[in-house]
Amino acid sequence: MKFGWNYYFSPTPKRIRILGDSMAAASLFVSGLAISSGYEKVALYVSIAGWAGKFISNFFADATQNDIKSE
Repeated sequence: MKFGWNYYFSPTPKRIRILGDSMAAASLFVSGLAISSGYEKVALYVSIAGWAGKFISNFFADATQNDIKSE
């Protein structure tokens, strides 16, 4: 598995993709609960953390892919 700016548009490994999607879904759920309870700042921070986790997960690539350029 490789990580870097060059791999953003490369296929993301399945486990990393599942982790990023799970973080995004969990952050939406928690921020919804926080908003309904009156904790707007918590909802904002959790939403930002979920977005950042999903964004960072796109930088991973499979090291066995043939279409990835060697460094």
